[in-house]
Amino acid sequence: MVQLSKAAEGLKHLDLPTEMRNPRSADLHLLNSTQIIELINEADAFAISEAAKQAAHVARLVEAGIATINAGGSVHYFGAGTSGRIATQDAAELYPTFHSPAHVVVAHMAGGPAALLTSVENAEDDFEAGRLDASKLGPNDLAIGLAASGRTPYVGGALEMAKEQGATTGLVSCVPAPQLGHYADINIAGDTGPEILTGSTRLKAGTFQKAVISAFSTAMMVGLGKTYSNLMVSMVATNEKLHSRSIRILMEGSGVEKDDAVSLLEQSSGDLKLALTSAITGLSPKEAAPALEEAGGVVQLAIEKINQE
Repeated sequence: MVQLSKAAEGLKHLDLPTEMRNPRSADLHLLNSTQIIELINEADAFAISEAAKQAAHVARLVEAGIATINAGGSVHYFGAGTSGRIATQDAAELYPTFHSPAHVVVAHMAGGPAALLTSVENAEDDFEAGRLDASKLGPNDLAIGLAASGRTPYVGGALEMAKEQGATTGLVSCVPAPQLGHYADINIAGDTGPEILTGSTRLKAGTFQKAVISAFSTAMMVGLGKTYSNLMVSMVATNEKLHSRSIRILMEGSGVEKDDAVSLLEQSSGDLKLALTSAITGLSPKEAAPALEEAGGVVQLAIEKINQE
């Protein structure tokens, strides 16, 4: 059995809103399927409204993330159970969507990779494991803990170590006064309240965390120049569907016809940002490449540079 540190012991046995019974669903076992779904949908809508209230705090986290990556650091997520799986999914999807290398946003799951597919007993209570997983962070890094209860020991250990190492820290929780809040430079504390199924924080607490973390990573990638307009110009075409999407994005972003889009992508060796810069400026991909490289791969900056010449 996992041994908890004294610090971890202080994070247990709390009367948490996320663990209380919801009077609206007291007759859950007597409802039909439609009524149950309606209750869950209403709860999810409430969670989204709670996420919207946190926009200013999430924006601060976004700016911290952009500064971190521009300084050569990495963003690290720490979570257990549903929170850890949400974090892992978000990090995993940033490469195909934004061509973001795996080391830029890293997810750490209590219990390790095995806990992604099945429950690992006591993993969330291991304060020292959290400290160990964050032990390689430094001043240029950003550590974000996800803990629905606001008190998960594994997350507390990770944030405590991250602060000791000089990293910037953030916490995403679903209670108004998270116990781990003192570890975080940026607190995103929703108040999602009791679940429809008592204590099942994979429901609206999970919805809240998913909304927050998806908004965070998307806004951060936009701020890093990974998009043009509302188009995914940095995505990696790893299959036929995504190759077709690349052609469509090039057509929509520049106004060129399909045959020209296909030709430009071929001349650009599949580099959608280069093909788009070429199409918009009228230069060949070879001519546009230096400006895009000097602009750090940011299409808008490359276009502005070419237009100034």
